[in-house]
Amino acid sequence: MRKLSGVTKRWLYSAFSVIAGIILLVAVTAVFLVKGYYYNYVEMTLDSHASDLVNSYFSNYIGTGNDTFVSGAINFVENFSDKDMMDVWVIDSSGRPVVSASGFEIQDNMTMPDYDLALASDSDKGMWTGKLSSGEKVMAVTAVLPDSNGRNSGAIRYICSLEEVDNTLTTITVFIALLAACVMLLVLATGSFFIRSIVRPVLHINDTAKEIAKGNLSARVDSNGMHDEIDELGSTFNDMASALGQAEELKNDFISTISHELRTPLTAIKGWGETLIQLDNSDPETTKRGMSVIIDESQRLAEMVEELLDFSRMQSGKMRLNNSRYDILAELDDAIFSMKSRAASEGLEFTYNVPQLTLAMYGDAGRIRQVFINLLDNAIKYNKPGGKISVTAQILAGNLVIRFSDTGCGISADDIPHIKERFFRANLSVHGTGIGLAVADEIINMHGGTMEIESKLNEGTTITVSFPLESLDVQEFMND
Repeated sequence: MRKLSGVTKRWLYSAFSVIAGIILLVAVTAVFLVKGYYYNYVEMTLDSHASDLVNSYFSNYIGTGNDTFVSGAINFVENFSDKDMMDVWVIDSSGRPVVSASGFEIQDNMTMPDYDLALASDSDKGMWTGKLSSGEKVMAVTAVLPDSNGRNSGAIRYICSLEEVDNTLTTITVFIALLAACVMLLVLATGSFFIRSIVRPVLHINDTAKEIAKGNLSARVDSNGMHDEIDELGSTFNDMASALGQAEELKNDFISTISHELRTPLTAIKGWGETLIQLDNSDPETTKRGMSVIIDESQRLAEMVEELLDFSRMQSGKMRLNNSRYDILAELDDAIFSMKSRAASEGLEFTYNVPQLTLAMYGDAGRIRQVFINLLDNAIKYNKPGGKISVTAQILAGNLVIRFSDTGCGISADDIPHIKERFFRANLSVHGTGIGLAVADEIINMHGGTMEIESKLNEGTTITVSFPLESLDVQEFMND
């Protein structure tokens, strides 16, 4: 069984604890508010009885003697209408209760804090909440009956039991506590469900990532069916895994291809070397031919190694340009001159049209010539006997635009978006490492230019290289 995840723990320790604290605070506040409401209601009820009406009633008995006062008190108590809600005592001027609405005998020397407070109060009233000697919790309000000279001539004490109120408050408190517990359980359940709906897919993605890290590039994340951000993350992860799988496949193809590409010239060099040793200069023509092959194949190996080094520098961001001012059209002319003879030997028709301008550019002349040779080499390799190669250069909309066109095998529409990706080879029947165009595109970008590819399968390809004229110094000159 999986333990609680970090996200779940953080939610329990932070969010849920805060929510639970708020719920408890609300519950406790509600209990105190309800208690205050009930106690205030009892106090207001008691206070309403100890009103001026009482003074009006006893005004006829104040100063008439104790017997008359007791007679009036008995009459008052007998006509008291709320006997079922509270008890009422009449206290004489000496502070002794003389009559009670309950009819029970009142003990002498009974403490009456509310009576003492009433005597000391300017309002002639006092309120007290506490327990009687019997242990019963009560609330009592006493109103003093002053005579015309303001002297104490007696008092009325109203006493209400709080036992029923407290029982009601206990019931309400239990209800609020249960309600708070239910709310917290509901929050815990819904929150846990929500957290699990996030954590489980994330854990699944994590497990899938571990599988991929172990080399299982076919591992994929299952959709959670919610079409939310987590599902989108899973889809993105699957896209990444597919890209990694494709990259791994391309890498394996590249290793296989480069091994074959390196083996071919090495085999030729080794074979001709052994042949030349056996001939021992007895056949000068064969020796010359063999040395020519060795030199050509060695140059081919050197170019492949340089291309691999360039690719490594490009991947690590360490490719540097040896910048200086040079004539870009002159570099194009040199590249065409060096490749024309090869195109002719392959039975290809080669045409080019370059303006008679000096276009001074600040950049790496060697890298730019490398790009031109690479594009011309592709036009030759992927062409067919009797095909055509065309190179044109012109100034359009503030840019130097150079087009390399051929009538070769072309590229399918599905492969064109990937043709500049590393290791990608659209035509596996032709020798190549699959990194030449990637390197060429990087060099062009480093010079502020762009490279676009248009092609139709079995019809040919056109590669358009553009450089902004802001970096060029155009100088026309007249032909002789």
